[in-house]
Parts: sequence; structure tokens; C-alpha cells
Amino acid sequence: MAEVRIVRWGVDDLALLRALNVPEVRAHTGGPETDEQVRARHERYLRGPGPRSGNMFTVVTPDGTTVGSVGFWPREWRGEQVYEMGWAVLPAHQGRGLATAAVRAVVAAARAAGDRRFAHAYPSVDNPPSNAVCRKAGFTLLGETEFEYPPGRLMRSNDWRIDLTAG
Repeated sequence: MAEVRIVRWGVDDLALLRALNVPEVRAHTGGPETDEQVRARHERYLRGPGPRSGNMFTVVTPDGTTVGSVGFWPREWRGEQVYEMGWAVLPAHQGRGLATAAVRAVVAAARAAGDRRFAHAYPSVDNPPSNAVCRKAGFTLLGETEFEYPPGRLMRSNDWRIDLTAG
């Protein structure tokens, strides 16, 4: 099983966010953002943790290589207060189980926060790797749904849920 650690998002992580802003990584999330959007996202991540900025982390391998991002943030879903989770791994590091390890680590961080019972992830139905991450990380598939992402655009997603009070 792949090993990673997650490190709170920092000032120096703008370069990582820019490296993740490529068609291969953003294909299922509305495509690459403008540099202005990337800088605004970085500023939100720096303000975290918080209700508008979430809890964002870099994903670091045992040798110290930063390979991606992972995080969770509060949202309301179907009348319930939950966490939403998201992640991205640089193309050169995909397919090695790093995203699954990162999601397991961020589930533990969300569990430690102790203020929500469930966390959800909403990968596109057309994104087999991200759906596999959810399955391997212990999420339960609740079914397909329409999910707004990016803002103003509906996408067909799978609704995956994990119980933060279990395990």
C-alpha cells in the first residue's frame, strides 16, 4: 500500500496548484482555471481551516516529494451538514495508490474534527480512477446525482459517502 503524509497548505504551494491546473488533472472538473482563479483558490486554501476555505493539504511521499492536494470542507447536502472531499495528483504520480492513501489520511483528519457524521465525494461518473479511489478508501456508493461543479455547471456525478463515526 502506498504511503503518504498530508501537510497543511502553505504559502509555497501555489506552484503545486499551478502544476495541477492542467487538462489531464482537471478534465473532469471543468478544465483548467485561469491564473487569476488559481491564485484566488490558493488564497482560500491559505485561509483554512474554516467554513469558506476548508481544510486543504499537500500530499507528500516518504521521500519528501509533493505529489498532489487533498482536502475537506463543510457543505450542506440534502438537508444535512456534511464534509465534501476532493483531491488531485500530478500526472507523473498517478496510478500508484497515492490518491487513495491521501484520501484515507484526510478522512482521518475529518474524523478527528468530530463535528460531522458523514463525508461525501462527488467524482464524475466518467472518471473511473476517482471512483476507484472512493471505493478503495472505504466510501459507499449511494448512486448517481447531478452535482454543480464548477459553479454554474451541472455534472453527472457519483455520490460516495463515508461514515466518520465508524472505524
